[in-house]
Amino acid sequence: MKSLYLLVNLGAFVVPFIFSFHPRLAFYKQWKATWIAILSSALVFIAWDMVYTKIGVWGFNPKYLLGIYIYNLPIEEILFFICIPFSCLFTIHCFQVLLKRNYFERFTDAITITFLVFFIVFGINFYDKLYTFATMFGAFGLLAFIRYQLRVTWLSHFYFSYAILLIPFFIVNGILTGTGLQEPVVWYNNSENMGYRILTIPFEDFFYGMFLILLNYLIYRSLNQTKSVR
Repeated sequence: MKSLYLLVNLGAFVVPFIFSFHPRLAFYKQWKATWIAILSSALVFIAWDMVYTKIGVWGFNPKYLLGIYIYNLPIEEILFFICIPFSCLFTIHCFQVLLKRNYFERFTDAITITFLVFFIVFGINFYDKLYTFATMFGAFGLLAFIRYQLRVTWLSHFYFSYAILLIPFFIVNGILTGTGLQEPVVWYNNSENMGYRILTIPFEDFFYGMFLILLNYLIYRSLNQTKSVR
């Protein structure tokens, strides 16, 4: 039980790492951009994590941890911001290489506007909930900047990839929030979120995950020279 959170991280990381060397995928050739993106994004999210852990927005169950901490975060939580983005960037890369068609291209603007309206409405309505407020306005600011300031051409590819990534997201976040366990690995203070859950997963987690991976992918795409799937 003490190694559960570590095993979740490693389980998400190992297969993408091994298949990075597949000759058709050759994801290892993108590792410079990948690791810069992951480590840069991790600095932001780990700092956020440390603050919210300190003030009790969320916390960690020692029953599932090795007991090694950096400041107030277990080492497993630090690894989360490395292992999960790596597996997600690998997955998005696979879709870019293997798919011949961009399925969401026609709907990019509609999807973007829908997300932006959703983020601003929920951010304003739940301004007194720290997790909800920070997640919604953080995601709003990043998405608006990417779409209307940077005017990137890859957002539809990201939307499609993230929709598929929600499948492993349910597995990983489900375990971490207590699905199939007597107690959650990561607990949440419901006074600081909307209190809505899908199974055991807080509703905000779906958009926190999107915020995390979108920031990683923005940095990754800004650094590597691989042609995009538009």
